[in-house]
Amino acid sequence: MKKFAVSASTFYSQQTRCAGELYLPTDVKKPPVVIMAHGFAAERTFGLPDYAEKFAENGLAVYIFDYRCFGDSDGMPRNLVDPKRHLQDWTAAILHVRSLEDIDPGRIALWGSSFSGGHVIVTAAGDPKISAIIAQVPFVDAISTTLKLGPRFLMQAMPHGIRDLSRILTFRAPYYVKVIGKPDEFAVMNTPECYEGYCALIPADSNWQNGCPARILLKFAAYRPITYAKRVKCPALVMMGERDSLIDATAVEKTANKMPKGQLVKYPFGHFEIYKGDAFADAIEKQTEFLLTHLAG
Repeated sequence: MKKFAVSASTFYSQQTRCAGELYLPTDVKKPPVVIMAHGFAAERTFGLPDYAEKFAENGLAVYIFDYRCFGDSDGMPRNLVDPKRHLQDWTAAILHVRSLEDIDPGRIALWGSSFSGGHVIVTAAGDPKISAIIAQVPFVDAISTTLKLGPRFLMQAMPHGIRDLSRILTFRAPYYVKVIGKPDEFAVMNTPECYEGYCALIPADSNWQNGCPARILLKFAAYRPITYAKRVKCPALVMMGERDSLIDATAVEKTANKMPKGQLVKYPFGHFEIYKGDAFADAIEKQTEFLLTHLAG
């Protein structure tokens, strides 16, 4: 028998409805809460319930949500990836959760993975009331990621981004590029581990479309969560893959070291293994222990 109940819980970000779900332990009064959202172009159904259920079984409330333009949330164009918009959605989600009667608004943790791993760093840097964060295989620095992907990727990406920008300027529908692809085709993520690793997270009944407006290829270049790290005063658990093909491990380590209360866990694998199997089991145990320690009453 489950020790928690799940209910729909929506909020508005910049006047647009965002869909979410609240996992509420049935035997804990006013529990602390973990707020979760996914990484690049992903929806909350892509593996996040596995984490939420584990946390809820251990007495933590969990709130998972979709960004505007993703999943069950409203907004156009669909699958619009934009760090500024995502950060606005995080802020709105936190305000929403703090207004809920069944949780303790004074004990809130943020959980992010990949692109959202950077978002929780930036968000916590600007909100001193956050109690703790978890950043799993986090995107921390556009510069180091661009260098890791190499000049060939950059040369291919620029024309796509400019093409979509021209559509914005001429009030036309967005130009889309693939989110994930094989190494022999252009996609935002096309290293050898990406296609199978990402697809393994997508539920069989999902209607997700493999595409996002190409403008992110221009915007993401200025996004550097690492520059906010020293301002994160709460405890921070950072988990990195030493063989991550998308994110530079050295940059992740530097980010963790910049946080006054940063804790780094290294794993000998790439970007996607942490979501499944033995790697997931080990990571979720460490994350649960971290959250119970730093969200204790």
